[in-house]
Amino acid sequence: MEYIVLFILFIAIELIYFKIADKFDIIDKPNARSSHTAVTLRGGGIIFPVAVIIACFLGYVSWEIAVAVTLVGIISFIDDIKPLSQWPRFASHVIAVGLVFYDLNLFSEAIWLLPIIFILMIGWMNAFNFMDGINGITVLYSLIAILSFAILPVNQVDLPLLITMGLSGLVFGIFNVRKKAKTFAGDVGSISMALFLGFLMIKTIIETQQLGFILFFSVYGIDAVITIINRLTKRENIFQAHRSHLYQYLANEKGFPQVLVAISYALIQLFINVSVIYMDKIGCLSTYVVGLLLASFALIYIVIRKLVLRQIDIK
Repeated sequence: MEYIVLFILFIAIELIYFKIADKFDIIDKPNARSSHTAVTLRGGGIIFPVAVIIACFLGYVSWEIAVAVTLVGIISFIDDIKPLSQWPRFASHVIAVGLVFYDLNLFSEAIWLLPIIFILMIGWMNAFNFMDGINGITVLYSLIAILSFAILPVNQVDLPLLITMGLSGLVFGIFNVRKKAKTFAGDVGSISMALFLGFLMIKTIIETQQLGFILFFSVYGIDAVITIINRLTKRENIFQAHRSHLYQYLANEKGFPQVLVAISYALIQLFINVSVIYMDKIGCLSTYVVGLLLASFALIYIVIRKLVLRQIDIK
């Protein structure tokens, strides 16, 4: 009954936000780099930080994580309305990651480890944001990640939190996983969800001592990293909006339906996650195997990317 109430509450919050966004013209107008062609309400992903705040009041998550997600959510929402310089955004990310470190007691770990985790978290948040480019991809990928974390025995104590966030994702998906989306997540949605998922990843790895769960983010990670490397080789500004991710080529140049591409990314990641969970269960998910899998996934991605680019005649 509690989760039904939450689901209804999230729908009400989204509908209220739509009224506000429409009144104050918080919209996403298509441009040359967009994958959409119609004016769409921006910032529907505000439901994600709202869900974390509600989860905090219900005792499902600590105040540190709630403050961290809320902070990046607020700054990102302001950036959605009126673009900010990089410094306020970066500062909010640094503070938020620091709160995650504090919550997970990471400051007691080896000092050399902290910069590595910090860089990975900042990189993950920005990569996740860059990947938010077509209808459904962010929310479907997030739901797969939340489901995967929920399956793990170590996270059973956090099921109320995971269900709450999953419900917020389902509600957002109702308005986003469409041929013509009612709303986009915006930076407020993608950045706050990225921070939340990054928190779950670090927590899970610490509690299981299994680095292999990093593969839960492999599809997004490989696409983002290889795309960045490709853009750097072309001397492009990697902080500017673009349409050079593989999923964008598939949706824009190849003409596959955006929702189909988003579902494909989610299902591929789900298959990987189920395989990772099984390998961990039977005790064969060693560091060597994880490295081999990552290299294999990257090679497969590169081959597919090259084939697609050759078909659409892009160098």
